[in-house]
Amino acid sequence: MHCFVVAAKRTLNIFQTAAKLPRAAGLHALLDGRAASMSAKKAELKRRGGSGQAEGAGGKKQRSGESAAAAGGREDGWLGLEVAELRAKNTGCKFNDKRVRFLSEEQKVKQSCSGVLYWMSRDQRVQDNWALIYAQRLALAEELPLHICFCLVPRYLDAAYRQYAFMIRGLQEVAKECKSLDIQFHFLRGDPEQLLLDFVKTWNIGALVTDFNPLRLHLQWIENVRKGLPSNIPFLQVDAHNVVPCWEASPKLEYGARTIRGKITKQLPDFLTEFPPVDTHPHASKKTAKSVNWEEVLDSVEVDRTVGEVEWARPGTSGGMAMLESFIQQRLRLFATERNNPNSEAVSHLSPWLHAGQLSAQRVVKEVQRWGKNARESVASFTEELVVRRELADNFCYYNKEYDSIAGAYDWAKTTLKIHAKDKRAYLYTQEQLETGKTHDQLWNAAQRQLLLEGKMHGFMRMYWAKKILEWTSSPEEALTIALYLNDHYSLDGCDPNGYVGCMWSICGIHDQGWAERPVFGKVRYMNYAGCKRKFDVSRFERKYAVKTD
Repeated sequence: MHCFVVAAKRTLNIFQTAAKLPRAAGLHALLDGRAASMSAKKAELKRRGGSGQAEGAGGKKQRSGESAAAAGGREDGWLGLEVAELRAKNTGCKFNDKRVRFLSEEQKVKQSCSGVLYWMSRDQRVQDNWALIYAQRLALAEELPLHICFCLVPRYLDAAYRQYAFMIRGLQEVAKECKSLDIQFHFLRGDPEQLLLDFVKTWNIGALVTDFNPLRLHLQWIENVRKGLPSNIPFLQVDAHNVVPCWEASPKLEYGARTIRGKITKQLPDFLTEFPPVDTHPHASKKTAKSVNWEEVLDSVEVDRTVGEVEWARPGTSGGMAMLESFIQQRLRLFATERNNPNSEAVSHLSPWLHAGQLSAQRVVKEVQRWGKNARESVASFTEELVVRRELADNFCYYNKEYDSIAGAYDWAKTTLKIHAKDKRAYLYTQEQLETGKTHDQLWNAAQRQLLLEGKMHGFMRMYWAKKILEWTSSPEEALTIALYLNDHYSLDGCDPNGYVGCMWSICGIHDQGWAERPVFGKVRYMNYAGCKRKFDVSRFERKYAVKTD
């Protein structure tokens, strides 16, 4: 599965090894010079012209480390300004070379080339993006123009218009910010393999950098690009999605949170650091990228358009920062005690932006830790979910090629599910009945309607929802297929390792243990309506998403 990675080869630090990249030794001096010549405030004003992250912010400056309660009285946009100051202070910091690995034998930038290319895929943002930071530093070291490519595929797994629109509107924000920074952003349409190879040749690219995604489709894209890339062009990958890079967190498939937690937490001091800014690029390209008609792009997407956009989630990094700001101010203090109550406003609601790469998980963790001084239990619980559990999902999908199949379950789970596959079900529903929320269980129907209407589902309800699909379908295989389809088709954070692992946990016991044996479930953990009633006001949730009648 990972044969394309050059075996046993420690990534060379391009920015410090003169033998490999002669001009790279002067990189940090160059960046330090740029930091001295442009004040942090001016640099951020130019960046904000592209991203709009902190529009309308003002008021009294808040000291770093004040509590979320103190932050509660601030004007909208204060967090973006705070973060921009932190980035500016970190200009020219050392890049941790464990974040990057070579996918090619070649490690020198091609001579007489015309630019460095970042192939943006999973991490669709400008700031707080280690892959783009790396690409810009490489371009600066070689005194080359910097280009970004994004390839919009006509169909992506089971994603619908809802997810495409969220992504495209976020990319529009990326393009605007790139223009303000004199970075060429190229929006390409089609499968990336040939498009990228043609682009590298046409634009005389000397090095290719990309981000990391453990899903098999992305791994295949990368393998095909690697095979087709000229041998004199280095191909590098930076894990800009995880705090601790997937390959550094663990070299193998982990059994569960308890086996990976220590491996991640001991490396956090090295990786949970502040980001430097992606700044205005001083080396201009002789050719400029084609302009993009974003409304035409939205109109041309040929996916299921009946699954429309939602109002609650504003796409782009600016929308993600606004949601993070509201979480810190309003909901973080409740997270530890109320996060499993679907009726309580205690969760972050950040998953759409994290999934689309419009917001960095590392940035989220740092800000939650910085502003959550008076909510330590909530900060600890949130960090466990966002770092340990989330990176465990990447580990599972990267090292288990059957991450979306019963075949990928543990042996005990496969055995117990097979034994109980023919057990009588009290109810059997078709995919259409489940999709439209027409079951006997009003709680389940309410959760499904939330998914249909809002493109999200509360985390506790997702577990109940998926386990009931196992109980109400003819086989575990059918249950998993339906659960994955519904999640990927309707949820803004669908088509994601977290979604695959969530369904596999609920239906196949992944990252769990065997429990008391019962019909249908076997030894897979069971959940029921009565248990939900003990945890929260079920009737209230049902009423919120009840079908409206005249």
